[in-house]
Amino acid sequence: MAESDSGEKTEEPTAKKLTDARKKGQIARSKDLGTMFVLVGSAVAMMLMGSSLVQALSTMMKRLFTLSRQETMDVHALSNVVLSGASNVVFPMLAIFFIIILAAFIGNTMLGGMAFSWEAMAPKANRLSPLAGFKRMFGVQAAVELLKSILKFFVVFFVAFTLLSGLFEQILGLSLEAIPINFDHAVTMLLWMFLALALSIGIIVAIDAPYQVWNHTRQLKMTKQEVKDEYKSTEGNPEIKGRIKQTQYEMSQRRMMSEVPNSDVVITNPTHFSVALKYDPNVGGAPKLVAKGLDEMAMHIRTIAKEHGVEIIQSPALARSLYYTAEVEQDIPEELYAAVAQVLAFIFQLNEHKKGRGKRPTPLAKTLPIPEEFKY
Repeated sequence: MAESDSGEKTEEPTAKKLTDARKKGQIARSKDLGTMFVLVGSAVAMMLMGSSLVQALSTMMKRLFTLSRQETMDVHALSNVVLSGASNVVFPMLAIFFIIILAAFIGNTMLGGMAFSWEAMAPKANRLSPLAGFKRMFGVQAAVELLKSILKFFVVFFVAFTLLSGLFEQILGLSLEAIPINFDHAVTMLLWMFLALALSIGIIVAIDAPYQVWNHTRQLKMTKQEVKDEYKSTEGNPEIKGRIKQTQYEMSQRRMMSEVPNSDVVITNPTHFSVALKYDPNVGGAPKLVAKGLDEMAMHIRTIAKEHGVEIIQSPALARSLYYTAEVEQDIPEELYAAVAQVLAFIFQLNEHKKGRGKRPTPLAKTLPIPEEFKY
C-alpha cells in the first residue's frame, strides 16, 4: 500500500487545521501552569496587601468591641459603625482579588493564548458515554496525569520538608517572642513558605508545558491525504483550476481576435510575429496594441486582417519590439512612438490614395527609428 494511503498521521498540522482547532476550543493548555500562577499570585497579593488587610480588620474589630450603650441600642448607628469598618477592608480585599485574577488570566493564556469557543461550551453526548469515560480513566492521558500527580506530591513534600528542617529552630523560637511580634513573624514565615511551595510547582510546569504543546500538535497531525484534501478545498482542484485558466485564456484570445478587424494596421515579422495596432485621432493619446501573436497565432491574425481588409505591413524589427514590450489593450511604449507614427502615417496616406483623395505614398522606410534597448 502506498504511503499516502496508509492512514498514518505523519504530517504537521496546517495553518487552517490549527485555526479550525482553535475555533473549537482545542488549544494547548497546562493546568499546572495556571495553578502555579494562581498560587504565586495569591502569595504575592498577601505579601503586598496582607498588612493593610490585617490593619483594616484589626481597626474594625476594635471598633466593634468598643461600642457605646447608645450605639448598641440604635440600629442605624450600629449599621453605620459596621459599614464604616467594612469600607476600610474593601480596598485591600479588591487589590488581593485583582492580583489573583490577573495571575490566573496570565497563567491560563500564556501557553495557548486566549480563545473563546461556543462549540467547546456546547453539550456533547460522548461526554456522557460510560465507555468514553472508562477510556479517559484508563487511557494514556490518564496515566500521564497520574504520573504528574505522583511527581507533584514528591516535589512538594521534598520542598516542604526542606523548608521545615531549615526553619525548625525559628519556628520553635516563636514561643519565646512577645505578642504581637511573634504573630507577625509567623505570618511572614508562612507566606514565604507558601511562595516557595507554589514556585516548586514550576518543576512540574517545566515538564508539563512542553508535553502539552507536543501532545496538542500530535493530536492535530494529519495524513498526507488529509493535507491534499484540505489543499483542494482551500486552493481548488488543480485540474479544475487548470481548466478554468485554459478557458480564460481562450476567451481572452477570442476577445483579442475580435479586435483585429477594427485595427488600423497589422505589423508582421512576417513569419513568426504579428501585432495589430489601432489609433483613434478623435480620442487622441497613444496608439494601442489590440492583438499580438506568435507563430500559429500570428498567422491567424494575418488571416483575419486579410479577410477584413486591414493593411499588413512587414517590419520585422518593429513587430518583435512591439510583441515583447507592449501589452494587449495597452498603449505602446513611448520609445516606439516615432517608429509607429511613420507606419500609421503611411497607412493613412495609403487609405486616402485608395479613396482617390491623394497620391500614392512613398514606400515605408526599411529601417525605422527603434532604440537599441528595444531591439529584439
